[in-house]
Parts: sequence; structure tokens; C-alpha cells
Amino acid sequence: MNINVPQSKAELDKLLADANAILPYTEDTSVLKTPIKVKNKVLHNRIVYQAMEGCDGTKDGAPDDLTIRRYTRFAKGAPALIWFEATAVMQEGRANPRQMYLNDKTADDFRRMVEMIKELSMKENGFEPVVICQLTHSGRYSKPEGKPAPRIAYNNPIFEGENPIPKEAILSDDELDRICEALINGAKMAEQVGFDGADIKCCHRYLLCELLSAYEREGRYGGSFENRTRLVRTAAAGAIASCSDDFIITSRMNIYDGFPYPYGFGVNEGDGITPHYEEAKMLAKALVELGMPMLDFTMGNPYFNPNVNRPFIGSLDKFGDHPMFGVERMLKGIGEVKKAVPGIPVISSGISFLGTEGAKVNAACIENGMFDLAGFGRQTLAYPDCAKDITMGEGLDKKKICIACGKCSEIMRAGGTPGCVIRDTEMFMPLYRELVLNKK
Repeated sequence: MNINVPQSKAELDKLLADANAILPYTEDTSVLKTPIKVKNKVLHNRIVYQAMEGCDGTKDGAPDDLTIRRYTRFAKGAPALIWFEATAVMQEGRANPRQMYLNDKTADDFRRMVEMIKELSMKENGFEPVVICQLTHSGRYSKPEGKPAPRIAYNNPIFEGENPIPKEAILSDDELDRICEALINGAKMAEQVGFDGADIKCCHRYLLCELLSAYEREGRYGGSFENRTRLVRTAAAGAIASCSDDFIITSRMNIYDGFPYPYGFGVNEGDGITPHYEEAKMLAKALVELGMPMLDFTMGNPYFNPNVNRPFIGSLDKFGDHPMFGVERMLKGIGEVKKAVPGIPVISSGISFLGTEGAKVNAACIENGMFDLAGFGRQTLAYPDCAKDITMGEGLDKKKICIACGKCSEIMRAGGTPGCVIRDTEMFMPLYRELVLNKK
């Protein structure tokens, strides 16, 4: 079926009808221009640029030329909050040899990067964005030297098939304790270099997220809900205790993985991949009770079911999942989990497929209390000034929007530095041709 992102209300309505999906809609997007507070920090609008990994740092893990180019474009784009990309807290947990890595050698480079983002946004837009550092351990997707070097919570046949990862790669409880300390130290260092907050990353099936579904693991980090959530809760508590009261400790967390029990979080035993959000609500509430003042919700695994976490134009053909149904699942799921934490701002995900109508759907969702901030991911690579057009201009431009083709991810999976092949053609089409099409 020929499916494209909508470029009008009529096209949105047709896609929703085809998917048998329903989403709220309003022509009045003024709520996206209104400020909101997180702790003592003011977000000047409701637009968040989600963490989009560039795989373009230095060998040591510092921002490099393409990193600086990307965040220069983001800073000029006028989002209120920039969720800085996945940043490793130890060498073994890097997802690729060019992943960001905050350490003593790279601290000054990160400090200059954060200063640049804030100064440039102030100059261009009249305000400084809040900048959150996403702290991560890549777990089974670790590849610090360029070849797979997985560290896992447990063996998973859905991912591993007939070639299970050796048992030696399963992290011991003591090793997980050390990773917890590394996350806490990473939060302290993020504050020292000027970030406004740190994300204890617990999404997309990287290590902390994988632990959420470690139902059959033995020891302190498996089995019960308390054990499976121990690492994210302990790291969060330690980071909150170790950083200043002004510093934001938060989490981008999965509320649903999209895999059956016992290999997926957010499902019930015997009920396939039907979402059940009871444990996600419990975790969100527990993190808020620890002191998290904001949460960023998402779903799925970009490696195995990208239709769940970033619906794209091929979702129906490849997964039998209409992309607009995927958007509905994401937004309504986020709205359901938000009910457990009504007193804090919650950020949406998975909205780039909404095309030109994204701002209008998100404004309606915010007005309906489903979430508080609109989080754009792929859209920011294609359209880095989308926040400015939404909040200071005439809305999203159909000539600039992300078309949800997935080419940025194809470059990343091929070992390159991802970017928008369609809207940033001169920079990224040669890389796409070389790595994906195997043409020089």
C-alpha cells in the first residue's frame, strides 16, 4: 500500500480511517507556545528535540565537527528543551566507536558544546534551552571498538535466534552495581560541565530497559518488579542525592516493548504483545516519588520493531502495522501512563509521522491532558528549525518535514553517521549511496 506522511487535514483523516485509529486535532496550536516549569527551570515553549544519536564523536567520545553542526542547527531551531543524545558512562557501554562518552578527557569539549547551544539560542531566539544529557550503557548493543561486544541482562531468543550470546556476556549483579555507580558519576559530571539535567536512560532495549523484562533472571536484578527496576531506581536515587537541587534527574523510559512475556516489558503473560501498562505506571510513579520532576515516555526497539517506536512509511508492508495505528498506540499509551503521574510534565514520542499535522495533533493531545510536551525525533534531523516554525512562524512546512522514509536509520545500521538524506542531501546522500546502496 502506498502510504505517505500527511500534508493536510484531509490526508491525516484518510490515514486515520485506513488504520481505524482516532487522534485528537485542533487548528489552535497556541498551547505549544506557552511556557512550563520543570523544577526552577522555565521551558519557553512545549517543543522537545529528542535524543538523536549521530555516531559522529571523536575516538575519545567528544563532540566532533558533525556533532557541532547538528547542535548548531538544533540551537537555532528554537526548541525549549534539547535532549542531548546517548552518552556512554563507560567505554564498554558505547554503542559504536564514535558514540559520545562523557569522561575526564572529554569534559571540556562537552562544556564548550553546552555553552555554544545556550549562547546561540539566546542570540537567535531570545532564550536559553534546557539541555538534558542522556546517560547510557548500550548493553546488548555495545560495540565500542566497531564490532559487537554485547553485555546482556539475560539471553533473549527473539533477538539471538539460533546463535545465543555466550553466557559469559551476562552481567553479574556486582557488574550491574558498578554500572549504577558509573551512571551516578555521569550525572555528577553532566552537572559539572553545564548540562541542566541528566537522563538515566531506560528505553529502546538498551541495558536498563532490558532489565525491566528480566523476569527469569536470578539474583538482585531479576524476577520481581522491585528487582527488575532496581538499577534505574538506584541510579536515579543516587544521582538525585549527588547533584544539586537545581539539577534535573529524569528518565526516557519504555512503557511498552512490543515483545511477548517473558521477553518484553509492558505485557502480561499469555496475552501476546497486547500492551498492559500497569508496571509502567508503577515505575513512573516510583521514579517521581524518588524526586524526578519530568519523564519522557517511549516504546519499542528500533532494531527489531521500529514500527512501534518510530512508525514509518514501510510499517504496514514490513510489520503488518499501519503507521498511523502505531502513532495512536504511542500517544494513547503515553496518555494512559501519565495518569499515574499527573503532577509532572510528560513528553511524547513517535510523532514525526504526523507530517504537517504534527503540531495540531500534539496541541490537541496537550489540551486533552495526554502529555505536556511534544517530543520530535527524526523530524529534527530533517527539519532542525521546526520548533521555530511552530512557535514563531506559520506552522510546519511540507517542503521541510520528515517523510519517515527511514534512510537516516539505514545509514546508522550500516555503520555511518546518520542524517537526513532527503532534506540534507548534499551532506548525507553520498554517505547513503556508499554505505547502503554500495555505490561510490
